[in-house]
Amino acid sequence: MEFMTISNTYVTIKERIEGAPKESNFEFKTEPLHLSAEPCLNRVIVKCYLVSIDPYILNCMKINCPPSLSDVVSVTPGQPIAAYGVGRVVASGFPEIERDELVVGFLSWGEYCVVEDGSKLRKLDPMGFPLSYHLGVLGLSGLTAYSGFFEVCKPRKGEKVFVSAASGSVGHLVGQFAKLFGCYVVGCAGTKHKVELLKEKLGFDDAFNYKEEFDLKSALRRCFPDGIDIYFDNVGGELLEAAVTNMNSNGRVAACGAIAEYINNRRRAALNLLDVISKRIAIQGFLTLDRIDMFSDFISTMSVINLDPPGGLVCPANRWQLASRRKKEVLCYLDMLNCGVEANKYTYPPLIKACSMLGRCSLRGSCLTECLRKTWCCGPP
Repeated sequence: MEFMTISNTYVTIKERIEGAPKESNFEFKTEPLHLSAEPCLNRVIVKCYLVSIDPYILNCMKINCPPSLSDVVSVTPGQPIAAYGVGRVVASGFPEIERDELVVGFLSWGEYCVVEDGSKLRKLDPMGFPLSYHLGVLGLSGLTAYSGFFEVCKPRKGEKVFVSAASGSVGHLVGQFAKLFGCYVVGCAGTKHKVELLKEKLGFDDAFNYKEEFDLKSALRRCFPDGIDIYFDNVGGELLEAAVTNMNSNGRVAACGAIAEYINNRRRAALNLLDVISKRIAIQGFLTLDRIDMFSDFISTMSVINLDPPGGLVCPANRWQLASRRKKEVLCYLDMLNCGVEANKYTYPPLIKACSMLGRCSLRGSCLTECLRKTWCCGPP
């Protein structure tokens, strides 16, 4: 196995994307890959089991990708698209990682991934949970929700919390953390089903469909007659403006994402700075990758939280198979694949259509893609 040459299929962008992504921006490529890694070169080759498709990846594909993001998450035309994932090592030149070990870290949208620096991978102990949990509640999504809510927002029991994109991979966890902490929580989402999910399954005190609201400021005033103390922002745009208008003095905003602004620059938030100043509102942007050193503490904290149904933290995830290069069979839309919606497992992948859907306003959260060939080289996850 160490010296085998196999065909590795992956997804790439043809060129940097301007505006909304289209199917024509993406393509499948197949190249030979030598399954060997020389000792002392630190290179690790990983069979990808699961990768996470998140809205931030769209920013990495764009012409005007922020340098702070492109330096960490690489999306280069012609090369595999980087994404956080779980896989099994098939060859390793890094002394601390051995063949057949499970690892988690930035892999790629492909069947195999060559990681040049093995120190950037983390050996994975599944802890008895499905591997998908380690991309969601026990992965970057969980760390984002945990660090953003507790470290950035610094909540106090009884405070009133608003979460946008609340049915997404980060938002639904923020809401559940806030409820566990004793806060009053309202979320917004873009469909009736997601609103019902927030209230009936995820424990939010209230929720509304922002698409059905003519005036977002009035909608938030209705949900928070006594004002908002904490806003966990995944959207930006008009929702951020409306939230700031309704915030209490000394309110805190955790700026995690700006989904509304990823495609349409004309929807950028125009804050009332007099509100920010007079109410002494703290608005802090943050990147989870700056908080990787918190992972051990985060996992320790999560180990004492019940993640098992019923009665535990709700951890939905969506999965489908990746095994084909036929674009015309890419039929599954990401706006079907949000929290709590289980998609069909296609024989062929919806990846390119998924890419083209990343910019849709209805997209909320992370979807998991299974990277499969006809057989598993190291056994299925």
